[in-house]
Amino acid sequence: MSEPTAAAQETSPGRYQELVSHALESVPVSAPATAVWRALGAASALRMLYRSRNALGPVADPARLAALLRAVDARADNGVTLSVLVQAASALPVLGSARSDAGSAAPSSVTAACEQVLAGAAQVALAATDEATAGSDLSGLGTEVRIEGDELVVHGGKRWVTNAGSAEYLLVLGRHRPGRHFTNFSWALVPAKSAGVTVSTATSGLLANSATAHVGFDSVRLPADHLVGRTGRGMAVFARHMSTERLAGAQWAVALTGRVLADTRERLLRRTAEGEPLWHNAVVRQGFAECLVRVAQLRALCDSLAESAVKGQSLSAGTLLKSAVGLTVDTVLAQCARLQGADGFAAGGAQGIRAEAGVLGIGGGVTELMLAGVADMSDQLLAELRS
Repeated sequence: MSEPTAAAQETSPGRYQELVSHALESVPVSAPATAVWRALGAASALRMLYRSRNALGPVADPARLAALLRAVDARADNGVTLSVLVQAASALPVLGSARSDAGSAAPSSVTAACEQVLAGAAQVALAATDEATAGSDLSGLGTEVRIEGDELVVHGGKRWVTNAGSAEYLLVLGRHRPGRHFTNFSWALVPAKSAGVTVSTATSGLLANSATAHVGFDSVRLPADHLVGRTGRGMAVFARHMSTERLAGAQWAVALTGRVLADTRERLLRRTAEGEPLWHNAVVRQGFAECLVRVAQLRALCDSLAESAVKGQSLSAGTLLKSAVGLTVDTVLAQCARLQGADGFAAGGAQGIRAEAGVLGIGGGVTELMLAGVADMSDQLLAELRS
């Protein structure tokens, strides 16, 4: 991943959001995620998202990341937003970290793919969740990335991979030797059309435009330069960038719940009971206000932890953010669904949005596991609260 230009580094969040919004103006609302990604790349919005790089690889600008997700979420297609989020906050940083992790220039194949994706000319799918084990048990995955002479051999399968149905590249986490130790895993960049790769669409009525699919790898052979970063650094690199994805998930949660709350308020102002708008009912207003407070709290948490999260140096930042999302989103959307009444079951209503937003409490770590992590860090967190 090339260094950001001086102009890109100086672009304000407000100007960046204008650039993103302008780039998406000509993209039809019904367009697939590939069209949205292509428009963002053509406008340099993806390249400008990363303000710098450090020893951990590319560092996203938190304010620009939030602006990007707000603009994409405004299109009200959660599948498209998920597609953009996973690539921008996770797949691209992992791909772009190859140079830093190797201590020198990344292999030409990896660099070329990264540049294509940044330009919007290609998509990359992050293939981590394994068919051999639960998504929360990454160290138990069965997919192999073996090194045999001057070749890589990728064998196994991945499930529920966002963008796999449309991506040109698959970024595959696999083990190069047996055992659960974190040094036993590496990343491989697999062109989707490689011999031995099979892609099957994940059957679901939700998040249709996320191109989520299951992928099989039948002893796929690739040149050794398709290894991303150093051998055995796969899990470490993933951990480095996980907090950025969790920040992005929280930022999307703020945008999505804010959008649904605004829509709910408009519906309550239009609907009447005994000649009065439902919005004037004290119980309705209290329930709505509680939701608004929860979302404002989540946004404040995003703002306070953003820098720690994108620098990849604070495990607690990502864990807190992901936990807060799980505790906030379903509560808020459930209340919106109740307030919308029968209208909540219509297309674009809160009931359907709530179902799709369930991915925020599962993808990247289920809420219950995140809360266990918060409990494990309670000494540290309590000390910070008292300081």
